[in-house]
Amino acid sequence: MRESVIDVTRLVDRAMQGRRPTGVDRVSLEYVRHFGGRATALVRFAGQWIELSEADSTRVFAALLAPARDFNMLVRRAVAKAFARSVGRQFSKPRFFFNTGHNGLEKPVYAQFVQRSALKPLYFVHDLIPVSHPEYCRPGETGRHEIRMDTMLRTGHGVIANSAATLAEFAAHAAAKGVPMPATTVALLAPAPLPAPAAQRPLEAPYFVMLGTIEPRKNHWLILQLWRRLIERLGAAAPRLVIIGQRGWLCENVVDLLERCELLEGFVFEKPGCSDTELSTWLHHSQALLFPSFAEGYGMPLAEALASGVPVIASDLPAFREIAGDIPEYVDPLDGRRWAELVSEYAHPQSLARRGQRRRMAGLVLPSWEAHFQQVEALMEQLRVAAKR
Repeated sequence: MRESVIDVTRLVDRAMQGRRPTGVDRVSLEYVRHFGGRATALVRFAGQWIELSEADSTRVFAALLAPARDFNMLVRRAVAKAFARSVGRQFSKPRFFFNTGHNGLEKPVYAQFVQRSALKPLYFVHDLIPVSHPEYCRPGETGRHEIRMDTMLRTGHGVIANSAATLAEFAAHAAAKGVPMPATTVALLAPAPLPAPAAQRPLEAPYFVMLGTIEPRKNHWLILQLWRRLIERLGAAAPRLVIIGQRGWLCENVVDLLERCELLEGFVFEKPGCSDTELSTWLHHSQALLFPSFAEGYGMPLAEALASGVPVIASDLPAFREIAGDIPEYVDPLDGRRWAELVSEYAHPQSLARRGQRRRMAGLVLPSWEAHFQQVEALMEQLRVAAKR
């Protein structure tokens, strides 16, 4: 029997729908890549916790990492084979149990099942934004996320945070609830290895990139208002803006600008779908990544841009400084005047500020998955030792 179990319900569900991996999914896929050889896959379906056989787990893990056309059939067969032996199962052997995507933790039955079993949950906390900034989230999400965090606190043997900033918020949540913290570690996330960019520029004019789902906390509205002012002042000489990301929730005011503001046409380009090669190309030739978020648990676009040698202008958030130190230009997310100044400066072909940031990148060492899993493995060893006492 393999030593660990990985809950892949979210990954399987999204893959079967043909949906592209989110940032959360990319983290979960790295856990499959690292632990898959010594773990089995678990899928929650029809009220049952279905653990796949070792052979089927290996096949499903491989298919998640390199999706194939027959993925849906592969999963259905594996689940059908394991379903009968999973009915009423209690998981009586102690094993580490990974949930790296928050999925299912808002359901009371999740905590109840784990508490009745011998599984030793290891949870990954990505952020507490629905709790700390409910105004940026869908109605009802705050309550659901509080339950997720409470499930981690009540049932977790260990919790992995993507940044010290996230862990501090998680600890504050635990203190507010009067609940003791489980064993924890901080394991920073590595940027995705992007393919080589195309040599040809996708736009002749200087341009900037925003990367991420269009939602209120990403602050697209400020940047679009800024761009409108730039176009009014500079006309055809204004830089371009490329927004890469799908439309999310509560973003009607941003959509109104994108669809109805004629002044932005020909200057602002929306790219809801983008391959990794296209993303690499857009980033590589840009003047800078703009990242004006009000709140982030980590900030993968920042890491991806710096890994590609692309300057960054970003909100001054603790998680960003953990990743990049003093390299980016940091700005208050409400300081529209300063954002406009920096965009105008970085758009210039001979920008001294841009050159200075590129020089600061010379000594940057970004997080790696190897270092990430060293932290995770150390936490697991700590828990093994504690269990023997």
